[in-house]
Amino acid sequence: MNRVYEALAHPTRRQIIALLRQQERSAGELAEHFEIAKPTLSGHLRLLREAGLIFGERHGTSIVYHLHLTLLEEALGALLDLFKIGNERGADD
Repeated sequence: MNRVYEALAHPTRRQIIALLRQQERSAGELAEHFEIAKPTLSGHLRLLREAGLIFGERHGTSIVYHLHLTLLEEALGALLDLFKIGNERGADD
């Protein structure tokens, strides 16, 4: 789970997650949203893949990236549990 949190720590990677939450995208489509070098973007995508947050499918000569939503939800749920944030109710409820 630490790899997931490390991957989410960088604002560019969080923005990639947000873009993929809207729809699947190729690396070129993702690059249009950033003013960073393509090798830098590739590094961010690699870290997200290694953390299991995204996965790619080859479509011809390009790779289309998808969000692994279940893992993201699990990571966020574990973080909320860790800090005791959520639907905690008193004993009288």
